[in-house]
Amino acid sequence: MKIFAHRGYSGAYPENTMLAFAKAAEANADGIELDVQLSKDGHVVIIHDETLDRTTDGKGKVADHTFAELRKLNAAKLYKGGSEFQAIPSFDEYCAWVSTTDLITNVELKTGLVYYPDLEAKCIEIIRKYNLEEKVFFSSFNHLSLVTAQKLEPKIKVGALVMEWGLEGAGKAVKAYGFDYYHPAFQSLGKAQVEECHAHGIKVNVWTVNSMKALEECYEWGVDGIFTDFPKVARAYVDAQ
Repeated sequence: MKIFAHRGYSGAYPENTMLAFAKAAEANADGIELDVQLSKDGHVVIIHDETLDRTTDGKGKVADHTFAELRKLNAAKLYKGGSEFQAIPSFDEYCAWVSTTDLITNVELKTGLVYYPDLEAKCIEIIRKYNLEEKVFFSSFNHLSLVTAQKLEPKIKVGALVMEWGLEGAGKAVKAYGFDYYHPAFQSLGKAQVEECHAHGIKVNVWTVNSMKALEECYEWGVDGIFTDFPKVARAYVDAQ
């Protein structure tokens, strides 16, 4: 069972920052999950929310700010541990760093609420720049984004994100779309659903697994990967099995 650090080591460090990503690597996570959007002037940036207010000292929509404006904001706003200034990372900056590691990256395309023209193409251009096609996979709640990404670069695998209520017959449905992974919320999942996906050749990566009960059940069910805010805890558990 692979361990993906959800927005980096976000349980202890500012989410979706280079600090959180570096700490995830130190915690021996297998991979990192992150979120990408576009700045006003077309740069791919790493931030979860479509607005700046929750995680930074800025306000308003990500899409209404230039890259230079975004870089001035402190993405460590939520962190209570005394972290110094952390900039919103560019996807290029992240890829340059992760290309020096063995980490796998799940890139969530944040096109569910805001449509970002060419986000998929811009991400793929950067991924190719650092020869990461085999070490990156996409996910999105907007499954049309995944279809677009597949057409642009068939080498990159994709995973269908679904909301908390899950998807009946997910393995059959995801296979019909030609996708590779099913990404459900833990609360919608059970052993039968995992087995149904595996029967159709679909791997299951589960979000967001932060309790020991959820961790133990995911391991027991045979899921392929988990997204967790606490990769160090998950690594210790998996290594002890």
